[in-house]
Amino acid sequence: MGSTGRDGPAPATVTQRVLGLLAAFDADHPRLALTELARRAGLPLSTAHRLVGELTGWGALERGDDGRYRIGLRLWEIGALAPRSVGLREAALPFLTDLQEVTGENVQLAVLDGTEVVYVERLSGRRAVNVITRVGGRLPLHATGVGLVLLAHAPPELQERVLAAPLRRYTEHTITTPAQLRRVLADVRRSGVAVSDRQIELVALSVAAPVRAPGGEVVAALSVVVPAAGSDPRAYVPVVRAAARGVSRVLGPPRGVAVGA
Repeated sequence: MGSTGRDGPAPATVTQRVLGLLAAFDADHPRLALTELARRAGLPLSTAHRLVGELTGWGALERGDDGRYRIGLRLWEIGALAPRSVGLREAALPFLTDLQEVTGENVQLAVLDGTEVVYVERLSGRRAVNVITRVGGRLPLHATGVGLVLLAHAPPELQERVLAAPLRRYTEHTITTPAQLRRVLADVRRSGVAVSDRQIELVALSVAAPVRAPGGEVVAALSVVVPAAGSDPRAYVPVVRAAARGVSRVLGPPRGVAVGA
């Protein structure tokens, strides 16, 4: 017989529990102890212990010397097969490499996912400033250069959703009011670039530009991250723009423009 509607929610399946454990990791929590994993996933410690052991044995998780867990290489390898990120990464990598060699700084490529950015590639400079971003990591739209680019070109309903939600403060320079964010987004659309100055970390600023698909829609953003002290973001605008346009050209010519015209 079917449910009468008086029963409680069905217990979580094994798949839901495993996904809950994996979703416990984020940019703010890249490494977690077993007790933290169990708490964030809402699982009994014994269940978390068993599932984490299986995930570690398979390679989806790795256990560090300090006893904490992190996402394993096996899962990164599978995630890299996602069609959207693969096509973009293949198109962008030569330009990211050139940008990194020219600037000597960290360069990164990100896409929009919900109300966050997901970093799909990052190249580190030899003497570059230390940053918290990593491939597969997520950060908010309002506080990152790539996020501001993606949000500025996002559908109006997504922009309003972000503007209506609390804007988390990371430093004293983080954008935290809707009015300020609206002004910044308008400037990004007007100038074609975004500068995020010490919004996430006090030691760094980023300059970002949009990557466009053949239809003209913005499908990604790339950025260079430089030390905040002594850096003039305007000096990086031409090379960042050139790299973004190069990736856009590889993705395909604008619709209605004949190849070779």
